[in-house]
Amino acid sequence: MPSTSTVVLLALLFASAAAFAQSESPASVPGARRIELPPDGSPSSAEVAVSAGLSTGLYFDSDLMRDGIELEGRERFSLVDIGQATLRLVPSSRVTPGEHFRLVVRFRDGAAPVSASFLLRVHPAKADPLVEVFRGKRTIETYQQEARELRAELERCRDENSRLVAEHEAPAGLAGLLSTGALDENGVSGSVVTKDILPSSGNALEATSVTTYRAKKAVAVVVNLVTKAGARPWSPKGATLRGKSGAELKVLRIWQQPSSPLDAARSIVVEAEAPKASVQGPFSLKLWEDGPRTVTLGNVTFP
Repeated sequence: MPSTSTVVLLALLFASAAAFAQSESPASVPGARRIELPPDGSPSSAEVAVSAGLSTGLYFDSDLMRDGIELEGRERFSLVDIGQATLRLVPSSRVTPGEHFRLVVRFRDGAAPVSASFLLRVHPAKADPLVEVFRGKRTIETYQQEARELRAELERCRDENSRLVAEHEAPAGLAGLLSTGALDENGVSGSVVTKDILPSSGNALEATSVTTYRAKKAVAVVVNLVTKAGARPWSPKGATLRGKSGAELKVLRIWQQPSSPLDAARSIVVEAEAPKASVQGPFSLKLWEDGPRTVTLGNVTFP
């Protein structure tokens, strides 16, 4: 059974708005990201997020010159698939978070702009899955689609703001959980899943215990991590909970138990939206710092 301190820690997480929200935007967004090239051919490099093992597809509105593709560090990509007007990239495990690679593509028709330049920046866990690159005039349908996506994003921002305001004004403790709708008559279910977890061989820290929880509209994972001997202190900056299909739960916040920099062990809580009781897993939990070290735990399930 989870310890009393862990349950209290979880309750504080669900109730307190003081826990910091994840800074990265979610990877699963409606539609594709759009990049428009300046018609005068002025030099600029759009930044595109890539990540080891994840696919990033670039779709152009003009045919590519297949022998005109320049990719820095090409040998460190497990897949570089060049189509008539598409380019699919999958970085290998040899890339390091924070690294960047320059990509230049050239167009077959020779019209302006004759080429496009991109900066591929390696992220520990997220990638731009689909990027549409517009070189010429856009159709009215693309503007309508963009307007729909902006309205949807605005609605999500309004919902997030309403949630934060409600949490800020809510009382502490169980009253706060009830007042924000995070708790119903079923309470919080918990399950120790340490024995089922599949840790990655490249993990920077060792997970000594993993416990998962479910409330009315959210789930949480409590991970006790131990820093390896001689390693510098580690603090989580971001997290993802990704299912087998590649879809992600929206991570609401990450909370780390206060500890001394000299402490080898620390408890980290990741809370995510899960409005449906059917959201059980398995999921892959990935944590990363402001640096190259990551922790990946597979087969995470919820009560």
